Amino acid sequence: MTKNLFRSTSIVSGITAISRILGFLRDMLIAQLFGTIPAVDAFYIAFRIPNFMRGLFAEGAFAQAFVPVLSEYRQLKTPQEIRAFMSHMQGSLLFALCLLTALALIFTPYLTALFAPGWLAKDPHRFILTTHLLRITFPYLLLISMTAFYASILNTYGMFGAPSFTPVLLNLVMILSALYLAPYFAEPVEALAWGVLIAGISQLLFLTFFLILKKLVVLPRLLWRDDGVRKVMKLLIPALFGVSVAQISLLLDTLFASFLPTGSISWLYYSDRLTYFPLGIFGVALATVILPHLSQKHTDTLDEAFSKTIDWALRCVCIIAIPAGVGLYLLAIPLFSALFQYGKFQAHDVIMATLSLKAYAFGLPAFMLVKVLASGFYAKQDIKTPVKIAIICLIANMMLNFALIWHLKHAGLALATALSSSLNALLLCWFLIKTGRYKPQKGWWLYLFKLFMASAIICVFISIFSPSNSAWFTHPAHWKIAYLTSLLLGSVVVYLISLRVMGIRLRTFKM
Repeated sequence: MTKNLFRSTSIVSGITAISRILGFLRDMLIAQLFGTIPAVDAFYIAFRIPNFMRGLFAEGAFAQAFVPVLSEYRQLKTPQEIRAFMSHMQGSLLFALCLLTALALIFTPYLTALFAPGWLAKDPHRFILTTHLLRITFPYLLLISMTAFYASILNTYGMFGAPSFTPVLLNLVMILSALYLAPYFAEPVEALAWGVLIAGISQLLFLTFFLILKKLVVLPRLLWRDDGVRKVMKLLIPALFGVSVAQISLLLDTLFASFLPTGSISWLYYSDRLTYFPLGIFGVALATVILPHLSQKHTDTLDEAFSKTIDWALRCVCIIAIPAGVGLYLLAIPLFSALFQYGKFQAHDVIMATLSLKAYAFGLPAFMLVKVLASGFYAKQDIKTPVKIAIICLIANMMLNFALIWHLKHAGLALATALSSSLNALLLCWFLIKTGRYKPQKGWWLYLFKLFMASAIICVFISIFSPSNSAWFTHPAHWKIAYLTSLLLGSVVVYLISLRVMGIRLRTFKM
């Protein structure tokens, strides 16, 4: 079973890596073409709101609520009952999304005021532009949520490759939009907003094709009284809040950042993108793969196997998250300089974005751990515990935002998110252990010691071979990219050798 989980995780991680690389190319292109001008901040607000909902549905609450119920149906119901449930779920979801989208398009200025209140008074032009762009991008929520519904069905039936490929389509379409559509608009960033909408259509059609191949296509039927639909809704409503503290924290960062100097939102966005690279490649991929497995173990009442699956996933997270966080912190300036310091993205932008990236790097292990630990609750269809924890962490995040923004500006917002997410991970883990759902296997302290030692060796390697920060600002682009690539590959090799010497093998984790 470990090999199957490892293989599925590797497939999702590999495809996600391609998507993240294209995402970086997309962000590099946007930074080079548009810089951090007010219009770019406006687009990122207009993109972040539906993209925030994508995080909830595609990688969070909807999958956490729907997959366990569908897994239960596969174990206990007939094929006809399963198809009826999927049809009623699709109809209910589609109705709710159409209603939400219609309301959002009517009340778009109020949404803009909610997420960027600082612009309403001090920058009316940027407020109006954001509202216009949001009307274009918001329907992406409907499209990507239905895509997430199809992806959850495919994942439950053991198909992970096609769903994980859909973000590739988003990045490709946005790159093409920036290159070829922008010249046709009076405000060039509008092309990016249309690119988001076109990408949503492409993603939905792409997964529809694979549902047809799997013979899993059902016509939507609206029936709220369906037992399965009611169970999903009962799980979904609090899960939208409980599993997404990190996403909500990012939106709070955006709200507070709208009161900060121009560029703050873009600096936070690019820092978040770099942080999300390892999180998306491995943390989200691992959570996606283990949720159906955990749900099956819950249905089969295999408590020991359930606990061992969580233990295996946590060890996998730690072996990636700890060195990744160290690398992001130490290589913050090289990463931003090599990837983004072109065209209108200047050295000042590199320095400012570096500050928030270092803060996010501190919370990277927590961001990953929350993805896995939350799955342990939702596979058991336990909603109350994560919601209580989420409320505590959200209040903590708000208090930290107020405390840190005055002295650390946008970096304080990033640090507040990292700290509140760390609290979230600690509380989730503690409650899993307290309720007996997770019993840590032997050897955790020795395992963590070895990982920290291996990460310390990476620190030494980077300190020895990385040039001074000033060199990254003055050398040509090809030198920076080549040297950064060599430094990253060298760090990976050093880390893997260190793990091997210390006797750690990912494939040999027992479950």
